[in-house]
Amino acid sequence: MGVDGVATDRQNDSLDLSFPATEAEASKGIATLSARLAAQGLPSCKSDDVKIALAEAINNVVKHAYAGIAPTNIRVDCCLFKDQLVIRITDTGKPMPDLQPPKGIPASVDTSVQELPEGGFGWILIHRLASEIHYERRDGSNLLLLRFEFDDAS
Repeated sequence: MGVDGVATDRQNDSLDLSFPATEAEASKGIATLSARLAAQGLPSCKSDDVKIALAEAINNVVKHAYAGIAPTNIRVDCCLFKDQLVIRITDTGKPMPDLQPPKGIPASVDTSVQELPEGGFGWILIHRLASEIHYERRDGSNLLLLRFEFDDAS
């Protein structure tokens, strides 16, 4: 059975990793996850998309969920199926504003360079690269689900 009870042929066992929510450890964790997913058979045509979205999501946890509080661990669970990859990122940092991920809508560029936003571009990438994004706050934890669909012939 796949995520949410959807029957899907699992390609390999799940991949789980936990690491401290710091920039250095997040960078190592992202590299480790990317390498392990490639070794488990993630289609090469999706590897860059997954790595970019994973990096943006995890770096947001480090930067925003743990801003001003002591970091704990980020847990990443990946399940690779023949036609999709499901990634669940869990942390105990602060919840997302309004208990939902940002919409990923680009800010207007019809303004002066000084007034352009400094951030917010990561969620634009995540929305464009992932097939599905789901967030919830449960029992003091943030749960972010990213789903990447691909053709099993890829």
